[in-house]
Amino acid sequence: MLRRRNVNIKTVKELDAFPKVPEPYIDKTAVGGTFSIFTICTIAYLIIAETSYYLDSRLQFKFETDTDIDAKLKINIDITVAMTCGRISADVLDSTNQNMIGHDSLEQEDTWWELTQEQRSHFEALKDMNSYLREEYHAIHELLWKSNQVTLYSEMPKRTRQPSYPPNACRIHGSLNVNKVAGNFHVTAGKSLSFPMGHIHILTFMTDKDYNFTHRINKFSFGGPSPGIIHPLEGDEKIADNNMILYQYFVEVVPTDIQTLLSTSRTYQYSVKDHQRPIDHQKGSHGRPGIFFKYDMSALKIKVTQQRDTVCQFLVKLCATIGGIFVTSGLVKNIVQSFWYIMCCKFLATKENKNDQKYSILSTTSNYQMPGTINLLNISVPENVDIMFKPQ
Repeated sequence: MLRRRNVNIKTVKELDAFPKVPEPYIDKTAVGGTFSIFTICTIAYLIIAETSYYLDSRLQFKFETDTDIDAKLKINIDITVAMTCGRISADVLDSTNQNMIGHDSLEQEDTWWELTQEQRSHFEALKDMNSYLREEYHAIHELLWKSNQVTLYSEMPKRTRQPSYPPNACRIHGSLNVNKVAGNFHVTAGKSLSFPMGHIHILTFMTDKDYNFTHRINKFSFGGPSPGIIHPLEGDEKIADNNMILYQYFVEVVPTDIQTLLSTSRTYQYSVKDHQRPIDHQKGSHGRPGIFFKYDMSALKIKVTQQRDTVCQFLVKLCATIGGIFVTSGLVKNIVQSFWYIMCCKFLATKENKNDQKYSILSTTSNYQMPGTINLLNISVPENVDIMFKPQ
């Protein structure tokens, strides 16, 4: 026979193995549901944006003193002049009056000034692209540096069909390694002869009508190829309206060290100002017709480094963003919900009072009970029930 036990019905009713959420937290309202959906969407968007920002990186620019003065400066040149190669020469002189053309030679080849349709399309595309990059430089150069895209242009297509007339232009192209000091690269009429104190150009049987320094710059850069470096002179074309014209380009060269997550390179940027004037000795405009690139080195260099946040900083920003959105949305939801309750209590109170009067009549009729019947809902349940089990 089992022992008699007292069972409390109230304790049995309250017995539950799973914890319940408090009632204030499970109130379902239209305002709360709307804000919950909006909060979830906002948090998801900010998580994606913050992750994309972390995976991306920033470029930091810093100025430093350029102490590498013994290094060599590489000049890349590709220029076409509307004169035959037999009548012009190209030279590079630095501030020490040393002619660097003897150490490295530039190739000269006779060609035609007029371009074919494919070559003209290529040159116009180069001109438009350089113009666009100069205007949007501050927004695009970081993308080019991060992408490690070395060059945006291909070489000019070869001429498939030669004209019937003889060549009337000269293409000067190649690379020169010069001293890292100020100097000038110039193209002028006559062949040059070097002397210890300089050089001279010998003119033979040339008149003023033979001069034509109309030129096209296909390439002019310093150092090796590097992404994000814009060369302002590339795609430039000058048509001379006078035979005796002096073209001058003043170039300021700035050494640049680029250190990204994938590569490290050392290159050069430059800014340029151009000027041209006709040579007329009778009017006091003296000089020598030709094309002169006068370059000077900057004493400071730019160091570009690619940086990004650490994992701890990323997690802190992510948690702060999610927590801030969650708290702010909850605060705004409570304000809107309180305002909604006030509006409902003020304008809907009259309608609710009328409805309560109708429902009170129905409730009185529903509470009527026939004699001799038992209302099971009003039966009281004893708190303690004695249960005794007997074995069979």
